Amino acid sequence: MPRLIDLSADVGEGYGSWTMGDDARLLDSLSSANVACGFHAGDPSTMRHTVELCRHRGVAIGAHPSFPDRVGFGRRTMQMSYDELFCDTVYQVGALAGFARAAGVRLQHVSPHGRLGNLVVTDEAYAAPVLDAIAAVDTELAVVTYSGVLERLARDRGMRVGLMGFPDRAYEDDGTLVSRQEPDAVVHETELIAERALRMVETGTIEARSGRTIEINVQTVLLHGDNDASVHAAIHVRRVLEEAGVEIAPLSEVLDA
Repeated sequence: MPRLIDLSADVGEGYGSWTMGDDARLLDSLSSANVACGFHAGDPSTMRHTVELCRHRGVAIGAHPSFPDRVGFGRRTMQMSYDELFCDTVYQVGALAGFARAAGVRLQHVSPHGRLGNLVVTDEAYAAPVLDAIAAVDTELAVVTYSGVLERLARDRGMRVGLMGFPDRAYEDDGTLVSRQEPDAVVHETELIAERALRMVETGTIEARSGRTIEINVQTVLLHGDNDASVHAAIHVRRVLEEAGVEIAPLSEVLDA
């Protein structure tokens, strides 16, 4: 039986007349998408349009909530109380769930964005309100993160978890992502991105920037959609995975397999 894997990317990260990435072409290669919910990028019209693009292509939809940091694209640390983070997360996930319902589809997962996505892995003060917010909207939503605090809290609550791997990001020896402040944080070469994606799917390992081999458990391969090479990388990654006998499927199917 072929290995199932979800192939996803962050989309809907424009605002008003300003756009980032080529979502329409990128989505042709994906099985799931993380849609910006307005706090780091996105606005109501962009959210609705992106949900429709996903629906027409049969791409499963996930919410991509962030710190309220549009200027910093959600990549700056913000000190927030439990109530603030809980309310901001409910607001964002609930808004996208509404657009999905209006389009006749259902939200599949939630994947915190940027700095928030990093902090929920290491700090319960961020992970707990985010998870409580997701559960308050819909306990059937899968939580997409990587190994750490949010994963543990979600599994303790009996919620489904999808662990993600980033073939286009560099890793530290402890399995965390190299800071975007570092010059080698992002991998740009399409061939190398595809090679790393196949390795993490087939062997459960990835090479850290130190050269050390580290273990990585992956149900969804995440590509970043915010650069010019994203579409070509997605096409190539999908082709390489499928040629190796890997079946691309939405995260819900991967978790149910």
